[in-house]
Amino acid sequence: MKLAIVCDDLIQKGGAERIVEEFSDMFPDSPIYTSLASKEWMRKFKKKNRVVKTSFLQKFPLSVKLNRYYSPFLLHVLAFQSFDFSDFDIVLSSSSRFAHFSLTKPENIHFCYMHSPGRMFWEPFDYFENENFGILKPFKRFSGKFLRFPLSYLRMIDFEASKKVDFFIANSKVSQMRIKKYYGRDSQIIHPFIDYKKFEKIKPEDGDYFLVVTRLAPWKKVDIAIEACKNLGLKLKIIGSGPDIRRLKSISSSSIEFLGYVSEERKIEEIRKCRAVIITQSEDFGIVPLEAMACGKPVIAFGKGGILETVVPRKTGEFFEEQSSFSLEKVLKKFDPSFYSSQDCKLQAKKFDKKIFEMEIKRAINV
Repeated sequence: MKLAIVCDDLIQKGGAERIVEEFSDMFPDSPIYTSLASKEWMRKFKKKNRVVKTSFLQKFPLSVKLNRYYSPFLLHVLAFQSFDFSDFDIVLSSSSRFAHFSLTKPENIHFCYMHSPGRMFWEPFDYFENENFGILKPFKRFSGKFLRFPLSYLRMIDFEASKKVDFFIANSKVSQMRIKKYYGRDSQIIHPFIDYKKFEKIKPEDGDYFLVVTRLAPWKKVDIAIEACKNLGLKLKIIGSGPDIRRLKSISSSSIEFLGYVSEERKIEEIRKCRAVIITQSEDFGIVPLEAMACGKPVIAFGKGGILETVVPRKTGEFFEEQSSFSLEKVLKKFDPSFYSSQDCKLQAKKFDKKIFEMEIKRAINV
């Protein structure tokens, strides 16, 4: 049985890319089709002797940097519809924007692992409010008017594209609800994963700081953690970088330490020694909470989104109700790390082990 893997792009290093890499490890003989890929990702898959096939977008000047600006012009749609999957029995796509636009024939079976229907065209007000526009930032306030008609058209063709997917797999209950609302389709939930064996022997230590691990973008709301810890005189370390870093540094104090991007080893070391990991954003799922619990550490999180499916309040962490520093402060004032069992945290994280993900995916696509 021949299988093709399809993904939106290979540029960043996030949850979606982790899923694609795992699909490739599960099906090493299957080629990966994507709109475009960075040199780093191309080298990584080449070392594994994997085949990556990119679209015509790869030949565009500065294609990786300008990728996000192609969407309103339907270039990603054309890119995925230019691929020929007639030689394959199964197409397994990982999509949050355009990969599910891939054209398949009646004899092909298309399984789509949907992270979320494209927020840019289904939830444009939230998307453009929270998105950093890079070189086009001066035009941000006009984006709603300029893109109103292209986005309306994208919604229509996205809905039509969803009809051609044979089976949807959602990464969380949040994504499942969006798939049902926007596409009118049912889906099976298979959560993303961590490789628990890498954490099995890690032992937590008592530290004196809280920790944030995330890309520093406006919608991540890291300023909430900074303000709360600053107001309470608590130490906070922040792992990650991104377009919001200058603003965040400008509102910080001497008790806030920015570590930038760090190695996986350094990240795990910081997690296992922290008091707790703080999650300020609402996401469809989220890997960092699993990594924190796998290290035996509790999680303090904004109680909305996929976090509700991973963290158990009063057992492996706590939720704050409103996405504000005041709401987070109320939890931090009462927080006692000794209340939470590292064993409980580890057992909860183990429920999301990579082996379970692999088994459920293979069962879902019947291979």
